[in-house]
Amino acid sequence: MELGTNFAAKLEPFLLISKSAKGAAAAKLIQDATSAQGVFVFAELLELPNIQELVNNEQHAPFFSLLQVFSYRTYKDYLANKDSLPQLNQAQITKLKHLSIVSLAATRRILPYSLLLQELQMPTIRDLEDLIIDAIYLDILRGKLDQKEQQLEIEYTMGRDLEPGKAEAVLAALKAWASTTASVLSALDNKLAQIASYSTAVAMDNEEHDRAYNAILKDVSKDSKKRGPLTASGNLMRGGVDLADAMDVDEEPRMKGRKGMAVDAMIKQQRKRNRF
Repeated sequence: MELGTNFAAKLEPFLLISKSAKGAAAAKLIQDATSAQGVFVFAELLELPNIQELVNNEQHAPFFSLLQVFSYRTYKDYLANKDSLPQLNQAQITKLKHLSIVSLAATRRILPYSLLLQELQMPTIRDLEDLIIDAIYLDILRGKLDQKEQQLEIEYTMGRDLEPGKAEAVLAALKAWASTTASVLSALDNKLAQIASYSTAVAMDNEEHDRAYNAILKDVSKDSKKRGPLTASGNLMRGGVDLADAMDVDEEPRMKGRKGMAVDAMIKQQRKRNRF
């Protein structure tokens, strides 16, 4: 379930009461709503006619301004204007600090402890970490405390009410985000198309290589059949006989015949000498 999905339901009882609340009762309703546990969105209450009428009452106008602070401003904003605003109880201080973390997270994902200590006026890091842990349990935000780096890593936060006049800026930011996302998706599509084209070309090259390889093997096989089988030493065989050995046998008698003729000539020469 997304963060903040049940916050509107928590505000519903105060919306029902506000229909009959005027003046001091409406001011008291703002105090109760901003102190109530689990109520973190106030736009619907802020827009009600009975609440809007407080602006015209000098005595109760500060309560309307206080509701604006809880809707879309921060604890630092409250401190800058606290002389003209009602005093906060501890529940309101804690809630406004939680909402201030959400506002800070809207501009940066990593929130250093040093920044949070300053913005929230927290006395110690231990108190700051306890405040953040409470916010996580209340489903105001999701994140991770990095004690080594002294920072809060934001993953997700609830949405706060929009300040009047800020809707156009948010819409422009969303349009810019949509344009950037479309550009990234287009670049990814082009890259995937290039990869697919390269893979097809490689597959075609491999197929061509296999065809050429198989054709060479066929030619070698045909030549081997024409020449006859080979012996273990790589010589050709014909009729089951090693042709190289057969050539050696033929040469041997020829050598013997030449030697025999030479010996006969020498014997004849010796006989002639003996006669004289």
